[in-house]
Amino acid sequence: MAVNLDALRPGFTDDPYAVLKSLRDAGPVHRVETFGVPMWLVTRYPDVRAALDNPLLSSHGSALAEPLRGHPHFASWWFGDLSDHMMNSDGPDHTRLRRAVSSQLTPRRIAALRPRIEQVAASLAERFADSGRCDLIADFAAPLPITVIMELLGVPAVDQENFRYWADVVTGLADGDATSAREETSGYLRDLVTHKRTSGDDDLIGGLARATGEAALSDSELASLAFLLLVAGYTTAVDLVGNGALALLRHPEQLELLQRSSSLLPGAIEEFLRFDGPTSHLLRFATQPLTIGGAQIQAGDVVLLSLASAEHDGNRYPRADQLNIERADRQHLAFGHGIHFCLGAPLARLEGEVAFRTLLGRCAGLALDTSQPLSWRVSLGSRGLRGLPVTFLTKPTMPLDEQATIKVPKPL
Repeated sequence: MAVNLDALRPGFTDDPYAVLKSLRDAGPVHRVETFGVPMWLVTRYPDVRAALDNPLLSSHGSALAEPLRGHPHFASWWFGDLSDHMMNSDGPDHTRLRRAVSSQLTPRRIAALRPRIEQVAASLAERFADSGRCDLIADFAAPLPITVIMELLGVPAVDQENFRYWADVVTGLADGDATSAREETSGYLRDLVTHKRTSGDDDLIGGLARATGEAALSDSELASLAFLLLVAGYTTAVDLVGNGALALLRHPEQLELLQRSSSLLPGAIEEFLRFDGPTSHLLRFATQPLTIGGAQIQAGDVVLLSLASAEHDGNRYPRADQLNIERADRQHLAFGHGIHFCLGAPLARLEGEVAFRTLLGRCAGLALDTSQPLSWRVSLGSRGLRGLPVTFLTKPTMPLDEQATIKVPKPL
């Protein structure tokens, strides 16, 4: 009988790790049902890592995701007018799309964003630094990356208030009509692409819109790419900062250790990604029969790869359920593995590093505001807070001008 993950909500959303541990201990693969869709859940690190790179497991939802059609939690990602993106493609199409984006989202371009990210982070922190309290998501973790993304995409300043509202509703960070917000986003992005074709703007979409040859993308592909960067890029950075901050607050000895030595920050970022990463589960679709962890998967079956479970696999990481910012093993799966390894990982790491350096530099004595409950977004694919109330003193603990170079682990 399939395990019904729906019945575990909202408890599963608030803390999935105990449930995933029981499943992982019981076996590597389980038949589950979530949102009414039967699928295979893969729980252990070696199987999840291998599956992420298995050509028999497809990301091409438009051809294989029929079981998900009509389910609002899944369908919009694989069907509709914003589905022509890299996370929904395989083989030649994925290679072409990835190569086009890589030509514009270069390491040099990302590195050049540092001064602006630092400026935005400092400005946001200045607004609440003397108050002794804030909502770390609404006041800091969310406005930082959405500002960066809007500028990267070339969203005009006059449109940014509406754009952020749509982004917050679509991603679940704010209440609202998600269907309507998605439609508004779609229409806006299509108009933006049309404008960028002839504007000559030197931003990411502008550069891609003027590309020729193999790098040339259709209007639908460009709008879908912008949507992917908006949704995935936004929530990944928000959740890295929010989940990482919560982990530190729940492990005060680790917070104290980081405050004493900012040189540990690059490793801390990697541990936040492993310990409670932004992406908790990924969907794949079997193109042919295959075996995973002894389970016989049939062609057309839906496979749910649990990154959250794999990253807490005690056979892969010693004391996996403990936060350890000095952990030597940094080869986690938070950004995926194989051809779908996240292109935005360097930007997310940079935003996370700047965010924590700024936060720890401005807010001494950081602590949870226990007078308010934590609020999580209900999602199987991503894991993140809607709010994180904190209190703090105002004496700086880490010099803001002290820089650390992040040594990014190579993709596996």
